[in-house]
Amino acid sequence: MRKIARVQNVVVPIDFSENARLIAESAAFIAGKFGASLHLICVVQSFTDYSGFLMPQMSIPKLEHDLMESAEQKMADFAGEIKEHCQEYGVGSVEWRVVGGDISEGIIDFANEVRCDMIIMGTHGYKGLEKIVFGSIADKVVRSAPCPVLTINPYTCRTEE
Repeated sequence: MRKIARVQNVVVPIDFSENARLIAESAAFIAGKFGASLHLICVVQSFTDYSGFLMPQMSIPKLEHDLMESAEQKMADFAGEIKEHCQEYGVGSVEWRVVGGDISEGIIDFANEVRCDMIIMGTHGYKGLEKIVFGSIADKVVRSAPCPVLTINPYTCRTEE
């Protein structure tokens, strides 16, 4: 009989959308069931591929620096708020990081680095032109992840009041 892998590290991508808190709290609940550590990751999209046709190249490094600084502060605040739920649910520890680059690749690289056993992330349900332009980050992560990926549709998720 095969043994089921133990879940010790759960990675949760955070995009600071209105649904990020619901996804993170759901992930904390699940991680707590395993006594796992929770790793929050925010990947700030790199704009270097777009230099030259979106805006002058000189402003891109400044924009990326400002976005990284803002994301660092937001993530520190966000992680502090989520830690309260993590203690309540029995999560082992909470760590966070902000990195730059391609979003799906950043998530996969981080999952490999922390030897992730599960990724829990939201779906965004892009449709039409948005899906063609942006693709689905969740789809890319599911196809490339080194571990199981649990996706949560925040629009169908029920919460207790």
